[in-house]
Amino acid sequence: MVERKIITAREEESLDIEVGKDLIKMNDRLAAQNLEILNKHGVIAVDVMGSVGAGKTALIESMVDRLKGRKRVAMIAGDVTTTIDADRVARHGVPSIQINTGKECHLDANMIRKAITELDLKALDLIFIENVGNLICPADYALGCQRRLVVVSVTEGEWMIVKHPLIFKSANVVAINKLDLATAMGLNVDKLAEDARTINPRILVARTSVKNGQGIDELLAHLGL
Repeated sequence: MVERKIITAREEESLDIEVGKDLIKMNDRLAAQNLEILNKHGVIAVDVMGSVGAGKTALIESMVDRLKGRKRVAMIAGDVTTTIDADRVARHGVPSIQINTGKECHLDANMIRKAITELDLKALDLIFIENVGNLICPADYALGCQRRLVVVSVTEGEWMIVKHPLIFKSANVVAINKLDLATAMGLNVDKLAEDARTINPRILVARTSVKNGQGIDELLAHLGL
């Protein structure tokens, strides 16, 4: 048997740990201020996280369509470049703002502060915030949202959740998405749900497919919408 070694970095070995701690503390303060502003206006914000291609934008579009006539919705899209996602959701008749992060792999509370100042919060009930596509960086950066949703596609494989535990620990809801492809992928969806609940026993699980509309109402219910 080939010997296998695992190297785990200790905090004292990380050269940027003190800078990182200071940045996160500052971000947390700004996030708390964002939350105070949103609560003052009675606006719910949902931080939608997940890998590139997990189906975040399509899920937001589907939820927006279900909520039309019941909620006044806006969308903030985070991406390294382009306005593709914001444009897609704007076509559904909701105000949409694009944040281009450049080299940053996540949104932060300061970016969200700038975005919400561009929105008429008095005219809104709900903001979907689509984070930059990955399951690592967004985990550490609170935005000031009342809800955190992680979207995982069945096309990402059976180990996607257990390999990225931190983002699930801070989430309220996980959507196991593209359910219509589960059989073709040979994926055990029950195991994915079990993995998420093992990491975070309080997390709520919705099984969704934008293609056939499955689970969208359940997802909205889990988000309290």
